[in-house]
Amino acid sequence: MSQAQDQALLVVDDLHVHFNVGRESLLPWSPPRLLKAVSGVSFTLRAGETLGIVGESGCGKSSLARALIGLNPVTAGSVKLAGRELAGLPASQWRPLRSEMQMIFQDPLSSLNPRMTIGEIIAEPLRTLQPSLSRVDVKHELDRVMARVGLLPNVINRYPHEFSGGQCQRVGIARALIVRPKLIICDEPVSALDVSIQAQVINLLVDLQKDEGLALIFIAHDLAVVRHISDRVMVMYLGKVMESAPADELFSRPQHPYTQALLSAVPIPDPQRQRSRVIQILEGDLPSPISPPSGCVFRTRCPQAFADCATDVPELREAECGGAHRLACRRH
Repeated sequence: MSQAQDQALLVVDDLHVHFNVGRESLLPWSPPRLLKAVSGVSFTLRAGETLGIVGESGCGKSSLARALIGLNPVTAGSVKLAGRELAGLPASQWRPLRSEMQMIFQDPLSSLNPRMTIGEIIAEPLRTLQPSLSRVDVKHELDRVMARVGLLPNVINRYPHEFSGGQCQRVGIARALIVRPKLIICDEPVSALDVSIQAQVINLLVDLQKDEGLALIFIAHDLAVVRHISDRVMVMYLGKVMESAPADELFSRPQHPYTQALLSAVPIPDPQRQRSRVIQILEGDLPSPISPPSGCVFRTRCPQAFADCATDVPELREAECGGAHRLACRRH
């Protein structure tokens, strides 16, 4: 890795994202309720690196992503992009930063304006963020990025409803790429696509990262996809980080009971091994982030929980296996 890639691009420190969801009752003196979507998340992302974020629905992955890019307000903590603090920035100061950080959304079709042509959709960020560019320059960039993501020039005047899900996601990727960002946040970009199309989109992102030097935050439920694309993986549960490690190490030596349960459910392509393996089924449902469990938030579903887990909040610390492996569990 080069010296430029070794430098921190995004530094997130003790990030909290809470939402006020009203009072417990209609009585004016009843206490307000807070939905704690993200609670104390910290990580560092370097240029050219991919951080995978995994966890069940409702664990705070998308809330974290939207807070990083300014779509959700930050309750507390710090978000620094290339040394500049983003948390608490007013909307007027976000615009010049949009060229450095873009987002690819989960549903490729609903994220595109149905009244705009493909060419208009892809070129819109460039016209908005770099209004001084001439029409010739915009057209040149549009042709460049469409070719890069595998979109033919003859589709430029078509509309989103004329495309498949995979093609729409290519449009979303082109729209994010056209301003040449340093970081792209991918919020479950392949979950709505067929398996064969998923592979095409993932391979496209990998190639683009190598060629453009992009840093990626890749959010997904599919752990096999995350393993393929990520340098490091962060496992979230109820707004907190349970485990964080280099991808190969986390998949080969998971330490946290939650990570172990997630990985046990990943299909194995070998039929004989698939039949003989033991799947760890978590009991109960994900608790409400409005009233999370005391102590360790995972304790109500953890097969290894003991009495102290109800009172002590485990800190994310270096695991016994050492290195860059971090773990939030009192059992290890």
